[in-house]
This record gives sequence, C-alpha cells and structure tokens, in this order.
Amino acid sequence: MGKMLHGFGLVAYALLLVLCLHEDQLHCYAKVLATSCDLFHGSWVLDKSYPLYDTSSCPFIEKEFDCQNNGRPDDRYLKYRWKPDACALPRFNGRDLLKRLKGKKILFVGDSLSLNQWQSLTCMLHAAVPQPNYALTRKADISAFSWPDYDVSIMLSRNAFLVDLVDTKEGRVLKLDSIENGNTWKGYDMLIFNTWHWWLHKGSKQPWDYIEVRGKIVKDMDRLDAFKEGLTTWSKWVDSNVDAANTKVFFQEEKNGTSQSQQLAKDKINP
Repeated sequence: MGKMLHGFGLVAYALLLVLCLHEDQLHCYAKVLATSCDLFHGSWVLDKSYPLYDTSSCPFIEKEFDCQNNGRPDDRYLKYRWKPDACALPRFNGRDLLKRLKGKKILFVGDSLSLNQWQSLTCMLHAAVPQPNYALTRKADISAFSWPDYDVSIMLSRNAFLVDLVDTKEGRVLKLDSIENGNTWKGYDMLIFNTWHWWLHKGSKQPWDYIEVRGKIVKDMDRLDAFKEGLTTWSKWVDSNVDAANTKVFFQEEKNGTSQSQQLAKDKINP
C-alpha cells in the first residue's frame, strides 16, 4: 500500500496542530514532539470498523466522487486507515474536534485534491454529530460548511493554479504574477493549499489559451518554469498577507505526483 503519505498525512498533521490553538501552544507542541512520531511515514492497514461515514447519508459528496452510488461493487477500499510506523494515532473523534475548533475557520484552496479532502472531512464531522445543525453555502468561489452550534467553518476555494486565470477577449489567460483572487483567502485560522497536475495538461484538457508572465503574453512555456513562477507569486502573497502568529499555512502534495512541488513550496515559504 506504500510507505509514504503526502496530502492526507499533511492534512492530518495540520488538524493535529490546529488543536493546539486552544491550548498553551508551547505545551501542546511539546506533547506532539515528545512522541517522536513521524506521521508521514507508515502504511495503510485494514480496519473493519471503517469507513467513518456512509456516502449515501453525506450531503456534501459530489456525484462524480461517490464510487459506491456510481456502481463500484466492492467496498474494501473504504476500510483502510493510515498507521504511522512509530506510533498509533487516536481514532478520529468528530465531536471532540468540533469542540476544539470552536471559533475557528479553515480554508482548503486548490484542485480536486483539496476538494476530496474538504468533502471527506466535512462528511466525517457530519457523521460524528447526530442530526447536526449545519449550513452549506456557496458565495463566489467559496463553498462553506459551518456548524453554528460550534462556531466552526470549513471552506473550499476551487483554484487549480492558485494564481489568476481570467477570461479576456483574446481567450483565457493564466497570469503567473497575479493573485487578485487571494483577497478571499484572508482572515482564516488555517490555509491548506495544493496545486500541481493541471500545470501539465495540454490540448483539449489545457484550461488556458495564453500565459502572462512579467508583462509578456506567450502561447506556452516550459511547464515546470511556469509552475515555479506561479509558486513564487503564491509565496509572496503568503508572506505579504498572512500573519503567521494567527494563521497556519500548509501545502499539500499529491502522493503520485512529484516531490518537486512539495520541495518548491518549502523553498518559497522558507527561503
């Protein structure tokens, strides 16, 4: 099943850290570090008590992501949980998490990887609270799932490139130097980003017609160079708009993607 965990492990680690927001942070981080547990190395193990939620009863699963209702005959793939090599993670407790997250806002920003993480987490929390009082809203490009009783909001911004993709008279332009849409990402307690595979698509699957970089518009360019330019713009936005004392920032990597995306993100955030 593999020995490395990237996107899922990062979100799990992020949620572990956000729990520290309600405790004395130095004490909480000390407890996490004292375990000497690397959450990112481990394996998927079969757990017959899984899954943690039933897709048929979760109102947030989009049709194309619901394998069971789309006719997949087996369900074994739903019964695996992540187990780090060096320790045992406690079982997910949605009600406890909602209590610990009281007053917090979390935003996923990215492509279908972020969508999957957002849908899975909201379904897990929905299943943990019988007959929950919740609100599901969409404003502009932000989908918001909130629990008024707990004052918790977990949101999603679908943005495959993080930088701006705009429609013009000439066509769709991917602006590597612009993140005007970043204004909607401000004011959160946690930001969880991802971007990668859409940078590689060509032909009919390519979602832009032109690329704009440093004042020049081109038909195409080396995709990794474009990716680097986009991440540079994103990192500058983070540096200029995020108060690290109040907001935790994470970058997810696709497990079967490239290790370069994670390393580039780290290099941009920690030059």
